[in-house]
Amino acid sequence: MKQVNLHDKQFKLFLDSKSIISSIEDLAIKINRNFAEKSPVFLCVLNGSFLFASEIIKRFNYNCGVSFIKLASYDGIQSTGKVKELIGLDKDVNGRNVIVVEDIVDTGNTIFSIIEQLKNYQPKSIEVATLLFKPGAYQKNIPINYSAINVGNQFLVGFGLDYDGLGRNLEDIYNRRKQLIC
Repeated sequence: MKQVNLHDKQFKLFLDSKSIISSIEDLAIKINRNFAEKSPVFLCVLNGSFLFASEIIKRFNYNCGVSFIKLASYDGIQSTGKVKELIGLDKDVNGRNVIVVEDIVDTGNTIFSIIEQLKNYQPKSIEVATLLFKPGAYQKNIPINYSAINVGNQFLVGFGLDYDGLGRNLEDIYNRRKQLIC
């Protein structure tokens, strides 16, 4: 079984890169269909979404804009429940269709914070695209319009997701391997 060690924790293979790319390709078809000729702005949430954003944007067949914001809500493997803005929006989205691109949506606190802030810029529409969605952990009423892969409530690393700064470069996704107590 393929596994990786990051800091003090072991992670085992959860999704291989072929499965991930296949799910992204399926999602790109839907986004292309819904945003053909609408010139959306892909608003990518750093750091985690950079690989997913790259894959989804290069499969978008029409004109689009790209911008980045940086937020933080995790400490180690736990969500802090608070969202800190580290780098803000630098593109005018007034009257534009915005697709927020996330690596993972779990509780929804980050997405809620982003959308509340975006409303102040008066975009034409705001939709959410995420690589991974944890419906069992989700606590908000904001629709997640495009989810490539639904997952359970485990801690995941790889393909942009990290554990204290490590693992973002992994092409596969791994989940936290529990230590057996004998």
